[in-house]
Amino acid sequence: MIDSHDSRTGDVLTGGWRVGYARVSTDDQNLDLQRDALGRIGCSQVYEEMASGKDAARPQLDACLKALRPGDTLVVWRLDRLGRSLPDLVRIVTELEVRGVGFESLTEKIDTSSATGKLTFHLFAALAEFERNLIRERTAAGLAAARARGRNGGRPQKLTDEEKRMVALLMKDRETKPGDVCEQFGISRALLYKTVKEQRAIEEVKLHV
Repeated sequence: MIDSHDSRTGDVLTGGWRVGYARVSTDDQNLDLQRDALGRIGCSQVYEEMASGKDAARPQLDACLKALRPGDTLVVWRLDRLGRSLPDLVRIVTELEVRGVGFESLTEKIDTSSATGKLTFHLFAALAEFERNLIRERTAAGLAAARARGRNGGRPQKLTDEEKRMVALLMKDRETKPGDVCEQFGISRALLYKTVKEQRAIEEVKLHV
């Protein structure tokens, strides 16, 4: 973590600090581009993360979110540096908004302290909700069709690529119960968690291709 201030006395314009978060997913990448961009816009601190795409833990992000105070602004170079998926991104930024913390993404020119920035992120949230609802409807339709063909349970514990994506997306919803997903798809909890882990790894790779 880069820290250019010894105390938190605030910013004259916003009443809080601009705090940066930078992340790369593999050891053969470097943080110079993100570090320079965050430095140019005056971030008082930059939390730097170097983590494998297979590793869901992001300790520097956790530390960064914990350190933010009302009036501060979290700044990232690009949206995919903060969220591993659209629902994940929306969740983090929504939690920041509740805490009175702003969010800014330099590449996409999104700043939630502005009316346009708020509107943009409300659109993102609506899209994430639409995606979840669409998956639920497709899952229900697929289950109904399977039951109509006499496949109500007892099938081999094997999922198609589409079903794997559906399982992973359903599990991103905090209201989803693992037992319900296992019952819907006729799979064990072990296969459920294995599938979710595999899909997260695939998503992470896609973000950095």
